[in-house]
Amino acid sequence: MSELGLASARRLMRDERGNIAPFFAVVSIVVIAMIGMTIDYTRANLVNAKLQAAIDATALMLASNASTLSSGALTSEANTYFKAIYTGANLSAATITATYSNTTTPQVVVTATASLKTTFLNLPPFNQSAINLSASSTIQWGQSRLRVALVLDNTGSMADSGKITALQTATKNLLAQLQSVVVNNGDVYVSIIPFVKDVNVGSTYSNASWIDWTDWEAVNGSCSRSYYSTKSSCQSANATWTPAAHSTWNGCVTDRGPPTSTTSQPAPSPQNYDENVSAPVTGNLATLFPAEQYGSCPLQLAGLSYNWSSMNTMVNQMTPNGNTNQAIGLVWGWMSLVGGGPLTAPAMDPTYQYQQVIILLTDGLNTQDRWYTNQSQIDARQQNTCNNIKAAGITLYAVQVDTGGDPTSTLLQSCATDSSKFFLLTSASEIITTFQTIGNNLSKLHIAK
Repeated sequence: MSELGLASARRLMRDERGNIAPFFAVVSIVVIAMIGMTIDYTRANLVNAKLQAAIDATALMLASNASTLSSGALTSEANTYFKAIYTGANLSAATITATYSNTTTPQVVVTATASLKTTFLNLPPFNQSAINLSASSTIQWGQSRLRVALVLDNTGSMADSGKITALQTATKNLLAQLQSVVVNNGDVYVSIIPFVKDVNVGSTYSNASWIDWTDWEAVNGSCSRSYYSTKSSCQSANATWTPAAHSTWNGCVTDRGPPTSTTSQPAPSPQNYDENVSAPVTGNLATLFPAEQYGSCPLQLAGLSYNWSSMNTMVNQMTPNGNTNQAIGLVWGWMSLVGGGPLTAPAMDPTYQYQQVIILLTDGLNTQDRWYTNQSQIDARQQNTCNNIKAAGITLYAVQVDTGGDPTSTLLQSCATDSSKFFLLTSASEIITTFQTIGNNLSKLHIAK
């Protein structure tokens, strides 16, 4: 070899640039492998979350009749429920088991094990063909009890776009969800408060001491001169006004506060009885519930109960009519949880924890209360009510059904306990899915693990 050839060979052997390509080849393989591993494990985490959600739902479904099933039947139903609920990626070797025990506290335990085939980890250098997954859910009774007030808009606009029908379906589905987690009577109580401008406490209470008849008697009666239709006009004509019998009252009451007259509409009293659940006191008119013969009086409210059949029958009878006063529905929903007027809240057993919840659904903005037809004035009083409810430790869900292009209600957003408990819906069908979501959340209050 010539001197020139030898020199060239020596330079080539000393030149390290020739190692760069193999180095990058090795690094690229490692990087791709790491990316692939990340993709597989991220996918596995997402699938495992769906697996856990399906197992939680399966355990809740089993809860209603677990004590009556054999071990084999319980596991069989668990598998049936799981297959109907699970919507994630295909799993390999999925095994679902369920057990029920009643040694100290009744409980159902549902577990799942499965594997997910890998896409990248099955390649060298990992050679891992699957990732193992697992989930477990325990339903225990005797630790927490639920009390839920359903405050439901029954105003005239609920007749539009199928909203009242969807609300009826959604409410009955929610009642079924809540009933499914009950083992002993009293585990779950529910009240139903249909509202419009007023609420209907029931005409059978016409002799109750907590009713204020001042306004009602001023416009319901007869004048000795028949062409005068109110007490004030009758007396102005020096005629005699005879109030109608209280038994003719239709059961509607309006917002509490100072007694009003037919000639003036004073502002609410400083006591703000329309914003709280202070007990009515005989002789103190501001604390009493003012009777009103409202022409669009809604269905009579129902206090806390676990008579599921009766509640379903009531829901079927809801009819849309009248104007919107969310605040009166809210305060009566709150009243149903603590008792007052015609409502009695069952005593709480100190050995249990209690979760108290109000679900407010409305399709409209406030239009009228006892004093105002101005939305901002009504909203300001309702905001105080919402603040008082939350300060009392009650969880507040707010659902706005907006099928007519109304602005998003900042009031309802503020009223909800947190942003996850405010729902803005744009179609009637969403009422059904939203109530199902809320029902799942409430039912999970019984999930111990």
